[in-house]
Amino acid sequence: MTGHSGDAHPTPRLPTCEEVLTFLWAYLDGELEEEKRRAFDAHLSRCESCTAYLATYRSTIALERASAQSEGTPAEELPDDLIEAVLAATRHPRS
Repeated sequence: MTGHSGDAHPTPRLPTCEEVLTFLWAYLDGELEEEKRRAFDAHLSRCESCTAYLATYRSTIALERASAQSEGTPAEELPDDLIEAVLAATRHPRS
């Protein structure tokens, strides 16, 4: 069984949907600690909405990169502050 004190990999607390969205970029970049990544994977295995959002997010990134490359401009990494501003705006939409 998992989740007991003697287990090598105790069951981590599953993140909420909001937490998944907050740390989505770090998740995609492989920057999450192993325990957090396992918790995210467990959440995604149970949450159809977050799984669909992640698929759409990945598609959007791929389309943006393909578009930039097709224009003869190499795809560049976006500045972290721009990414954070966009993510913050999606978390707190204006009324």
